Order: sequence, then structure tokens, then C-alpha cells
Amino acid sequence: MRYAILSLLLLLIISCSSDDTRNYNNPYLIPHTVNLTLNLTLPEFNSLKFPGNSVTIHHQGIKGIVVYCLNTDMYIAHELSDPNHIPNECSTMIVNGVSASCPCPEDDNSYNLVTGQHETANEKYPMIQYRAKREGNVIRVYN
Repeated sequence: MRYAILSLLLLLIISCSSDDTRNYNNPYLIPHTVNLTLNLTLPEFNSLKFPGNSVTIHHQGIKGIVVYCLNTDMYIAHELSDPNHIPNECSTMIVNGVSASCPCPEDDNSYNLVTGQHETANEKYPMIQYRAKREGNVIRVYN
């Protein structure tokens, strides 16, 4: 319980920042405009009604976007291109539970979907985060 409260507090502090420089100071990834509407009444997005579930949306952002349901009012969206190398044929991360990992053989990059931070190294770039806001039965993902 204590971990959940601290995680929510950390997430709130990070997501409330109006300074998006942490998303755009990455030398490997060029920012893309994102403006998605996910209708929760559609079957492909139904799992986002339940905490701990995520949906991957391909052909958006650089290599795709993952939307994670923290609770029924709070959603987190991240870019699926590994932020620590130039996009290539293997840099689209694979989501497994609350983690996203890069399948490229030359690295072992893995990131937490709640915080976007690298799971083992602090000096690496975090995942690019997009804004996600629920409005009724719709989740807006944008930057």
C-alpha cells in the first residue's frame, strides 16, 4: 500500500509539470505530434477500464504508443520506441505487464510503464510520455 501511494505521488509530481523538456532533449528520438481518441466502449479498448491493463496502438507516434490504466481515472501513455538508441527495425519495445523492453540484441533496456524510467540505469533517457486524460468513455492521448 505504501509503495502504491508513493508511486502515485511521484507520478502526480512528474505529470503535473508543464515543462516538457525531458521529452524533447533526447538526441535519438524526434518528437511526433500525437492526438488520439480512444473510445472505451469499443472492444479493442475495453481492457483500459480495469487498472493494471494496457493497450498498444501501432502506427502512432514514432514506433507506437502504449496506454496504461493506473486506475479508472488516471492513464499513462508512452512512446514505444526505445529512447536510448536511434529507431531501427528492432527498437519497438514489447510490453509485458508493467514493463516495456527493447528486443534489440545489443541492449537490455527495460522501462517501467508507470514512471517511464529505465529499470536498472538512472543515466539513461526515460520513455517519452504523452498526456492522457479520460473524459467520460473517451481517453485522449496528446502532446
